[in-house]
Amino acid sequence: MTKITIKKCSLEDLRTLQEISYDTFNETFKDQNSSENMNAYLEKAFNIKQLETELSNSSSEFFFVYFNHEIAGYIKINTSDAQTEEMGDDSLEIERIYIKSKFQKHGLGKILLNKAIEIATERHKKKIWLGVWEKNENAIAFYHKMGFVQTGAHSFYMGDEEQKDFILTKALY
Repeated sequence: MTKITIKKCSLEDLRTLQEISYDTFNETFKDQNSSENMNAYLEKAFNIKQLETELSNSSSEFFFVYFNHEIAGYIKINTSDAQTEEMGDDSLEIERIYIKSKFQKHGLGKILLNKAIEIATERHKKKIWLGVWEKNENAIAFYHKMGFVQTGAHSFYMGDEEQKDFILTKALY
């Protein structure tokens, strides 16, 4: 029987978080970006000092998802001033949600998304939002299926290349 568990990350998980961050981001975007821009982004976003700062921020939380005791992916959520855009105190941001390719199509993304919605609801947030690369069609289709609608866009820098992320929002009540 398949066992799926979610575990909140702590500073003790720093190296594991770095590894899963590198692996999943690289798997997801390496074929659409230059190796120079990928390497620049990976080094900036997922170096130990940066991840330690993010893990230590009380307005950010990371959760691992395990599939049969093997780490399969993770989610990062932000509230308050940790959000990457000014969305107000009634919002929760999903900054990152990634599943290793070999674990995709098992419902793990939906499980992590529902975990974020559960946390947002417990904290009386009115909406949940995220940014998704305009060329990530599978993710956009998934979020639309889950009730998100596009409410804007912002720039995202992959190394020195400016890309566009769609901002997708879901009202919670």
